[in-house]
Amino acid sequence: MALLFLLLLLAVLLLGAQSEYIAYNTTAGIVPGKLNVHLVPHSHDDVGWLKTVDQYYVGANNSIRGACVQNVIDSVISSLFEDKNRKFIYVEIAFFQRWWRQQSPSMKIKVKHLVTSGQLEFINGGMCMHDEATAHYIDLIDQTTLGHQFILKEFGQTPRVGWQIDPFGHSAVQAYLLGAELGFDSLFFARIDYQDRAVRLRDKTLEVIWQASKSLASSSQIFTGVFPRHYDPPDGFVYEINDVSPPIQDDILLFDYNVQERVNDFVSAALAQAKVTRTNHIMWLMGTDFRYQYANSWFRQMDKFIHYVNQDGRVNAFYSTPSIYTDAKYAADEQWPLKTDDFFPYADHPNAYWTGYFTSRPAFKGYVRFLSGYYLAARQLEFFKGRSGSGANTDALANALAIVQHHDAVSGTQRQHVAADYALRLSVGYLEAEKLVSSSLAYLSESEPSSGQKCTSTKFEQCPLLNVSYCPPSEAVLSDGKSLVVVIYNPLGWKREEVIRIPVSNERVTVQDSSRRIIEAQLLPLSNARLKLRSYYVRAHLGNTPRELPKYWLAFSVTVPPLGFSSYTVLSAKQTDIDRRSTVSTVYTSKGNTNKTIEVGQGNLKLLYSANEGKLARYLNSRNMVTAVAEQSYSYYTGNDGTDKDPQASGAYVFRPNDTVVIKSEEKVSLTVMRGPILDEVHQQINQWVSQVTRLYKGKEHAEVEFTIGPIPVDDGTGKEITTQLTTAMKTNKTFYTDSNGRDFIKRVRDFRTDWHLQVNQPIAGNYYPINLGIYVQDSSTELSVLVDRAVGGTSLVDGQVELMLHRRLIHDDIRGVGETLNETVCVSDMCEGLTVQGKFYLRIDPLGEGSKWRRTAGQEISAPLILAFAEEEGNDWMNSHVPTFSGIDPSYALPDNVAVITLQELENGKVLLRLAHLYESGEDKDHSVLSNVELRKLFPRKKIIKVTETSLSANQERGEMEKRKLDWKVEGFGGAGIESKVVRGGAVDPAKLVVELAPMEIRTFLIDLDYLHMYGS
Repeated sequence: MALLFLLLLLAVLLLGAQSEYIAYNTTAGIVPGKLNVHLVPHSHDDVGWLKTVDQYYVGANNSIRGACVQNVIDSVISSLFEDKNRKFIYVEIAFFQRWWRQQSPSMKIKVKHLVTSGQLEFINGGMCMHDEATAHYIDLIDQTTLGHQFILKEFGQTPRVGWQIDPFGHSAVQAYLLGAELGFDSLFFARIDYQDRAVRLRDKTLEVIWQASKSLASSSQIFTGVFPRHYDPPDGFVYEINDVSPPIQDDILLFDYNVQERVNDFVSAALAQAKVTRTNHIMWLMGTDFRYQYANSWFRQMDKFIHYVNQDGRVNAFYSTPSIYTDAKYAADEQWPLKTDDFFPYADHPNAYWTGYFTSRPAFKGYVRFLSGYYLAARQLEFFKGRSGSGANTDALANALAIVQHHDAVSGTQRQHVAADYALRLSVGYLEAEKLVSSSLAYLSESEPSSGQKCTSTKFEQCPLLNVSYCPPSEAVLSDGKSLVVVIYNPLGWKREEVIRIPVSNERVTVQDSSRRIIEAQLLPLSNARLKLRSYYVRAHLGNTPRELPKYWLAFSVTVPPLGFSSYTVLSAKQTDIDRRSTVSTVYTSKGNTNKTIEVGQGNLKLLYSANEGKLARYLNSRNMVTAVAEQSYSYYTGNDGTDKDPQASGAYVFRPNDTVVIKSEEKVSLTVMRGPILDEVHQQINQWVSQVTRLYKGKEHAEVEFTIGPIPVDDGTGKEITTQLTTAMKTNKTFYTDSNGRDFIKRVRDFRTDWHLQVNQPIAGNYYPINLGIYVQDSSTELSVLVDRAVGGTSLVDGQVELMLHRRLIHDDIRGVGETLNETVCVSDMCEGLTVQGKFYLRIDPLGEGSKWRRTAGQEISAPLILAFAEEEGNDWMNSHVPTFSGIDPSYALPDNVAVITLQELENGKVLLRLAHLYESGEDKDHSVLSNVELRKLFPRKKIIKVTETSLSANQERGEMEKRKLDWKVEGFGGAGIESKVVRGGAVDPAKLVVELAPMEIRTFLIDLDYLHMYGS
């Protein structure tokens, strides 16, 4: 090499060569018969992680990381202007929207030309690159729709490709719902299990046809590509301004001339990648996290590589996009391997299973899920009242919820100050939406005056801290002549009968329904531990401690119509009105009890507890005759500190347990049982920092368990990951089922993977899966189902047992980039303690084949809880002077039991966005896994439907046009499009009948034009 350089230098001197301008030829495209290297310039821009979303955008807080997305977009746009052959893809619309708002009209015209010409292409197109493990499918749809609507409005474009390159495992729902149902032609990502990747590299199966839905099968499949390595270029081809890859030096007058050497490197890397993929097309991802802040350093080198590699002629290189790459793969007419189920769990080496983040930051996960349900209801009420150009709206909450679906947000893998920023955004959004909900309920509940013009005077309050027993309007002492009105809104499409609980200050209260009938109500004393927790967390949130303490929970049953509300009144009962007062629960303790068992439950369901041990022992249902041994326990895993041979610790992402410790009380566990006409409660103090309340409602056949965990002690130098186990004698053959983003249930088998022979290195962490809706196990006669109120990790490590991880507090970083321990604390007056988490899970045992009805119905009720609003009124005349009950749909109608309204929203253009979801999979339930019909006229009884247009999932294109453009991929072994010869789908909507037909697992999206003949409440 040295000799060659000397000869070259001598030639230059002798011939008098000169350095001159080189016009690089970047016009190349696909060349048949050659290996085509698709160079895809991109930057992966996290919408918050180490810095907040706005810090990343403007380039603030660079002591953490030198990243400025504003510079990235500015620089890329300038470089694209310089050469019409250059291309770039952009993904995170939350950032691009910020940049777009700041541009001049003339710049916007130029950028629109870049988009229409294909130089700049929006890929994925959501507000963020969402997480796939801990996000609910409705939130994924909403955040994607927000981004797609921006792209459609500003550029008239519809993204074609899914680009989930960084999430830590990939869900079935992502493939068929957030892929094929959006009209995407393909989906690409980087992270899969290291064992899985090795097999796919060997077998050339990195690119597959993914049929992720058993119900929709080939009708919702998608071409899916897994990158051979990470989402960065091959080694030696990274060109950010401070990167160390050798540039092409092609000035013959300068030292280190290396054109042929670099061309050889390029060809060698391309041929190596070609060995692990099919067809003569490979894709190089030219970029990685927050790159192109000085875009010219990248484009200059890619211009040179395209020019000199194509002059060399051994391979063909050109600027490309994933869309162009997808079309090339399709044109190759190849048959592709079939992939089913999902890509969970994900491990990047033997002791590093990324299954801890399924539970990380459980309070934040709970807040996201609560606000998701609230947003669902708020949009409905905004529609019923009528969207206003001024006043409160749901936009801020929509944006905040969209951003927190990011794969380093709801996942719980961000730094603490970033988590606080996300929570603040959610809080701001909630406060605005709360005003909208209150004003909408006030408007809808006002009676129509003779003048025809409503005047809303009612001021409703809500209680966002009700989870810590804090609700000022219900706690206020009702003076003589005053009453508390409770309006309860139901966002689901069927009537609900549930028990609500609100804190009150004295026992002299009575409850009336909307017909002014006194109804049964029950008072449950608030424990000292509960009041202490209340005081601490109210002070932490609001900065002050309430002066008065409530004494009871007031519980009563409510009946609420579909997509509507009911009103109830809480009145002060006089001293002499003994018969009219609410019933105070009888309180019973197991201390000194002579019976061996304690039976709890007023209705069909009974739980039997061992009086001696203070533990659950048996489950009995007198209606379906299910009887089962059932036990519950708590334990924790000690988090590995990374000091053994493998330095991998348990952290925000990774779950690496050391030992399992059963949590036992230092004393005999004493049960406190509260009984009454509405519900029974069992209070258990497991140890100093774990307690729970189990509730059995008289009219329900499931148990509700409310756990309180924390502060988790770490003063012994050990991080802890807290779990609960529900154990039966069922023979489940290593098999259990977990949901995919709250939608389909996927079969799991302990220590097994469908796509390769698993080498078991972590028998606990490697069997954990994400849970958003629930988990169940079954044997030949019964099934145990457990539903959750937020995303958690779960498993079945022992036959007949379900395990959930509920909380984590760790004191070591897991070396995955966040650079901070998962050690959440709450501070009051500069005194901090570990975070206490309160949440719920729900359990039920059914005869085999009957559990899905409860899972699907209760799952909807958990994710879309009733909304409570309060108003204090003079006298007791509310029901006569207001509209006490309301339903937004025809009062004689309710949705079928297997269908849900997941979106009802008035858009800025006046159209109504409606999404209807079938809740069951094919074959899941003998009664409900069938075609179902929804009558649109009954959904909009006071309005004339002018036009109904079915669209893609994100409402950015007509469904018919999307289907016409669909690529018909060939699948190995089937010769054609897939496994199913015939897939059941709902038919077209007849404009005369206006009936929507839904097949199992189908979600159908419509834009509806309405003529507002008659406003609600008028």
